[in-house]
Amino acid sequence: MAAAGKTRGETTPPAGRITIMRRLLIACINVYRLFISPLIGPRCRFYPSCSNYAVDAIQQHGAARGTLLSAKRILRCHPFHPGGYDPVPPCCDHHTTSTRPVSHD
Repeated sequence: MAAAGKTRGETTPPAGRITIMRRLLIACINVYRLFISPLIGPRCRFYPSCSNYAVDAIQQHGAARGTLLSAKRILRCHPFHPGGYDPVPPCCDHHTTSTRPVSHD
């Protein structure tokens, strides 16, 4: 039986909700920040740092898209890229900007 307000198969959490996968990914980033990053020193060519970018991307876009954005960012972080200011792209929520009429049957 589906909960009120949800359709069968709907798995998208409400906006702003931190899922277990998001928490797990952010915890892994925090472990990196505490134990690995101090050993290798500051190497990021971008602002905000790649780990800050990853946390922001995961919080704003969710686990899957945030991880993809973070991976793309890390792949750009090499000696041949100039670096610089590179914020997380804004999240476009297609569900709240829909122009379809809502039927109240």
